[in-house]
Amino acid sequence: MNRLTCFFFSLSFILTQTSFADVRLPKVFGSHMVLQRRKPVPVWGWADPGEKVTVTLNAQVKTIKADKDGKWRVSLDPMEAGGPYQLSVKGKKNTVTFDDVLTGEVWVCSGQSNMEYQLRSAANAKTEIPTANYPKIRQLLVKKDISLTPKDDIEGDWAVCTPETAPNFTAVGYFFAKQLQKELNVPIGLINTSWGGTHSETWTSREAMNQNDELRLVANKLPGSYEEVMKSGQERTQLLIKNQQGSLPTSAEEWTWSAADLDDSQWKSMTMPSDWEWRGLPTLDGVVWLRQEVMIPEGKKLQKMVLHMGSVDDQDSTFVNGRLVGTKKGGGNRDYSLPDDLLKPGRNVIAVRVTDTGGAGGLMGSLADFHISGDNIDIPLTGQWKYRVATVFASSYKPGPNTYATQLFNAMLNPLIPYAIEGAIWYQGESNAGRAYQYRKTFPLMIQDWRKHWGYDFPFLFVQLASFNSANGDSRRGSTWGELREAQTMTLQLPNTGMAVTSDIGERSDIHPKNKEDVGKRLAAEAMRIAYQKPGVSAGPQFEKMTVDGNRAILTFTSVGSGLSVKDKYGYLKGFEVAGADHKFYFAKAEIQGNTVVVHADSVSAPVAVHYGWADDNGEVNLYNQEGFPAVPFRTDTWKGITEAVKFGEQ
Repeated sequence: MNRLTCFFFSLSFILTQTSFADVRLPKVFGSHMVLQRRKPVPVWGWADPGEKVTVTLNAQVKTIKADKDGKWRVSLDPMEAGGPYQLSVKGKKNTVTFDDVLTGEVWVCSGQSNMEYQLRSAANAKTEIPTANYPKIRQLLVKKDISLTPKDDIEGDWAVCTPETAPNFTAVGYFFAKQLQKELNVPIGLINTSWGGTHSETWTSREAMNQNDELRLVANKLPGSYEEVMKSGQERTQLLIKNQQGSLPTSAEEWTWSAADLDDSQWKSMTMPSDWEWRGLPTLDGVVWLRQEVMIPEGKKLQKMVLHMGSVDDQDSTFVNGRLVGTKKGGGNRDYSLPDDLLKPGRNVIAVRVTDTGGAGGLMGSLADFHISGDNIDIPLTGQWKYRVATVFASSYKPGPNTYATQLFNAMLNPLIPYAIEGAIWYQGESNAGRAYQYRKTFPLMIQDWRKHWGYDFPFLFVQLASFNSANGDSRRGSTWGELREAQTMTLQLPNTGMAVTSDIGERSDIHPKNKEDVGKRLAAEAMRIAYQKPGVSAGPQFEKMTVDGNRAILTFTSVGSGLSVKDKYGYLKGFEVAGADHKFYFAKAEIQGNTVVVHADSVSAPVAVHYGWADDNGEVNLYNQEGFPAVPFRTDTWKGITEAVKFGEQ
């Protein structure tokens, strides 16, 4: 055989060997996964067009040919809980195998930061994690990603629950799974696809948005590429800076901003502590100065004073009366000891230079961490701070998960479909509170959208917003969080939905309450009733109707279980307010009489409306049923709210 013939023979052999692509599956499949019991189990992937693919699991063998686009899909017959098994997928060239596969119950865990919140940060993490040996509980953690068009795959791996892996589990999902396994005694699989700070519209498909007259306008404006996004982001940020402050400073000018005598009267203001992306600087990464005047009364001892600011995202250089008192990068609280001669009676100025390299930015500590303290003096720093932008980083122009709608549906949900699931648990709403009225439509739309894509009306369970002092909202000023909770309650009109009320276990100064165990257990109780048809009470009292008798409002409820109860050692009901025709609400006296609550206030002779737990921070509520589930916050009126006119894309 001559060299030329040998060359062509070798080339032909190579081409023959490489003409068949490897059969492959999306990464929602993997070793240690849980497959849904008692339902057909779709298995799908890619191969060469026309290639024969054989799928084998626990004596089931299914064969299919890939279509002209190289896609294939089979449906395994329903199975009871069991395992471990091996799933084998064989093509012409290769075989893919996944080991330690179980069949049981699969739940999607999604939403924003309170679902993303890891077990390592939960209130009882130190005692829970060392004993978290649950080999039949597994989690698929979906890596964060965004896309303007639907994707067909994700990055992520299945993990078995052990003390080593449990810290990375969604805390709500972990306690939910732990309770379900206790009740059902079957494997539990969690698909954790969540992203902090995200709104519901980014988790909704373009097709669904086109079904809503308001959202259709937004969907029609979606860009075709991220290059367009970067360009428009730069233009948007430049316009923002121009409108707010005219221009960026020179380096020399910037460092004059630490001075106590600086004239900052033209600076804009925002509430701190907070993420500045929600307070006037959307998507901004860079350097921002924050300033606040602090008035100290005469006669106060000002020795051993400490400036407390909680955490800062990402780095700070902090000045008091023009003097640098501390700088720190990364997490952890800022507690800066102040020289005894630095503070003085009267006006003092704190200036903080904050550098944010990506994502959230600002003074992010809790309200309780935000103060100056010393011997017999404590001055809160919460409230309005002046701000001015010094530097804008290029990352400000990059899209985030909320920059456009549909992005997380495309990248973090669509690739999971049609993986067989029992249902979904959802903890989100904080980022939609500013347009709570619209959430009455957009949240149910999202649920129906997910169900349509999966092809069946699976149970969808969600967490109502916990108590948190977002903006001092209440019945008199209006409450965005009250209106969002109302929208969540209204969503229960959809079939196969359930809600866990958490007003009683929130934290006034922390949007991420650490008690995630009760959240998971309350969701599991709803799952047992809705998904698994267990009889009994799984939720708290819900307002049914109001009647008026003189100056008293008499309230009746559904889901009272064995009867109404109050959690207070003196038996006092809290959280009730009453108003007359003038729409002015007064704190009310309330008492349980049988299965009703009777409410009255001395200032209201003819009650027209009652509120219960109608405030951003509504943690004082204490009405329960005998089964221990808290009552759903409510209002009896339909008076105009403060979010009615706010629409997505207009904030």
